[in-house]
Amino acid sequence: MHTDFQPDLAPITQHLRAMFGSRLLIAAVSHLHVFDLLANNPLSIQQASTSLGLAERPALVLFPALCAMDLLRIDQSGKLTITELGHFLIQSNVPNLTGYVGLESNDPGALDMAIRLKNDGPLDTLQGISFVKEGEGPSPMDDLELARSLTLGLAGRARRLSPIVASKLTKREGHLLDVAGGTGFYTYEWLLNNPTSTATLLDRPAVLAVAAELLDELVMSGRPGTETLRERITFLPGDMLTDELPKTDLLLAASLFHDWPTPTCQRLANRFAAAIRPGGELWVHDAFLNDELDGPLAVTDYSAQLFWNTKGRCYSRAEYRGWFEEVGLVPTVHNIPTQMDYGLIWAQKPSV
Repeated sequence: MHTDFQPDLAPITQHLRAMFGSRLLIAAVSHLHVFDLLANNPLSIQQASTSLGLAERPALVLFPALCAMDLLRIDQSGKLTITELGHFLIQSNVPNLTGYVGLESNDPGALDMAIRLKNDGPLDTLQGISFVKEGEGPSPMDDLELARSLTLGLAGRARRLSPIVASKLTKREGHLLDVAGGTGFYTYEWLLNNPTSTATLLDRPAVLAVAAELLDELVMSGRPGTETLRERITFLPGDMLTDELPKTDLLLAASLFHDWPTPTCQRLANRFAAAIRPGGELWVHDAFLNDELDGPLAVTDYSAQLFWNTKGRCYSRAEYRGWFEEVGLVPTVHNIPTQMDYGLIWAQKPSV
């Protein structure tokens, strides 16, 4: 059922994620001294990153957040400059609030954030710690307890958003491939809206076991149309980075790309494009940065949370559309809002 009329739950997740934005602010002021660096010399993001010793990912988490807080802005020449508000975070200015912010400088979360920014992840791993895998070796989501805990933890968000998302996806007879589909709710809702279509839910085996339980729960609810779901959906265990993907008419990547660094996102876009039949569509449901990389605040806070927990961050629509074009897809101009600071964009594979 469609739930657009129900309250948007974004304030709850915004308050939760604000913790990570606060850690960025403290790290920027007390540990990286960003505002002192830029006090008399506007710099590009690349120049500032080099001066601070930041890799691309932490830089594109930190600077958009500071812009969204109205402490920095990107001027017409593409350089970071300090706003009127941000000048109160320069140590040499009188008065300033650097000492006040510094009262929290030894907060464990702020200290850890400063380390992660400088290291592009925690010190105890080579590539950061997350619920995702890359390269050889097992996936963290092959751990039965961890997979169950995370999948059920995400279930409430998916239950809320999936009817809205499904109502906005293309309605057609055909096949949907839901990659890293987690709970499966997006697939179930799309199938209910498209009663002659089929779908494949691709994820790790331990995650699919939970998705199957949630499907059983949905079918047993007696909701109209659910009685045919089991026969129209395939649960496919696999690794989206290495396994062959089944051909499909629609491919849904919901809250997927943001777990990965840019090179992996480009690789995934290529693999997804290859799986889509001519005339088919790639749909992305996620939270998007402004194309100017200066906000919005709710998304930069989310990006900081993703930076903390995964190998990725939030990306702009322009970044996604660039990946799509590189692999031969034709991005649409549509920016479709859903709820909880998320939205949809999509691209089409040429028919010929």
